[in-house]
Amino acid sequence: MSAERVLGRCDELARFSEEEGLITRWYGSRSLDEASDAVAGWMEAAGLAVRRDAVGNVIGRAGEGPGTFVLGSHIDTVRDAGRYDGPLGVLLAIEAAASVGELPFALEVVAFADEEGGRFPLTYLGSRGWAGLLTPEDGALTDSDGTTLAEAVRAMGGDPEALGARSAPDDLLGYLEVHIEQGPVLQDEDLPIGIVTAIAAQSRGIATFEGMAGHAGNTPMRLRRDALAGAAELILEVERLARETEGLTATVGRIHNDPNVGNVIPGRTRVSYDVRHQSGAERDRARDQLEAAAREIAGRRGLELDWHRRDDLHEVPMSPTLCARLAQACEQAGVRPLELGSGAGHDAVTAARLTPEVAMLFVRCKDGISHHPDESVRADDVAVALDVVARFLRLPGDPIGFPRLPC
Repeated sequence: MSAERVLGRCDELARFSEEEGLITRWYGSRSLDEASDAVAGWMEAAGLAVRRDAVGNVIGRAGEGPGTFVLGSHIDTVRDAGRYDGPLGVLLAIEAAASVGELPFALEVVAFADEEGGRFPLTYLGSRGWAGLLTPEDGALTDSDGTTLAEAVRAMGGDPEALGARSAPDDLLGYLEVHIEQGPVLQDEDLPIGIVTAIAAQSRGIATFEGMAGHAGNTPMRLRRDALAGAAELILEVERLARETEGLTATVGRIHNDPNVGNVIPGRTRVSYDVRHQSGAERDRARDQLEAAAREIAGRRGLELDWHRRDDLHEVPMSPTLCARLAQACEQAGVRPLELGSGAGHDAVTAARLTPEVAMLFVRCKDGISHHPDESVRADDVAVALDVVARFLRLPGDPIGFPRLPC
């Protein structure tokens, strides 16, 4: 019944959306504010004391004691999303907190308001705010419509002047995030859950090609400075490099073309890039190789290039001690403890900046589909994940040394 309740609440959150027929919840939106209210209500029903921080993260707390352990994930989405990426981890954590009973340490559940970065150019906005890694100056950042982050913060009931305030507990013992796998490994292994060993290094940025707009009928091909053609050449280079490099993923997911008219040569084209590898050194090599390729393309085509590196995030190893505790909990639950890496970024990346005691548990998702309406999980897999999280929290030990105890 607990797993069914978690999935039912995922369905309820899916109704909060900015677009009819789709699931779209971006930071500062009406739908995210309503989803936050629903999550706060479920936390209160679970017996948690609820508060919201300066960026609108919803935080529920249970118990007292020397030290606080945190369970968390996010409730924002990409555009036209599935219903489990992020919310599953939050709602499962609430259920675990309600069922685990009294613990020798405090437990907090955090629903981060923004992880996807779909609206503002700031990855992990919610968990960065929780960790105290934002500044009031970040309030001046704007979305594509010119709305400032400060305005969005106010829409979430937050305080732009307090963006640098940390809401993470000062006595943080560790952090655990449950998340759908977003890949096919667990399905291939026929396992309900897996233990994450590390989160891949990631680079994101924008490449802007500046050419010259002109009439499509009267400008000879040899005299053109077509920005879109240059960007297209880079996009194919991104794909080629990723296909030829073991373990590398590289993606261009966003294109902005100007003037974007059928009978005008494109004068300015901006494309995003996203490069990931489990090795930071390999990620750096690939990112720098793509920048060199972009500059060569621009030079050859008579274009100007602005290569903007927005995020360079290091690989994040998970805590060996917490991974061992998860493995022990898996074995107690009768599940083979499989270890696997994460190519996706998660709020655990931010938590790792506060403590090395960070862990993640993946839940099998059908065909590895994510960031898509066809996201799907099984109730029996969610039940296993709940059982393992509860066992993980109940493992014996001195609460002060909770994350550092040998298993």
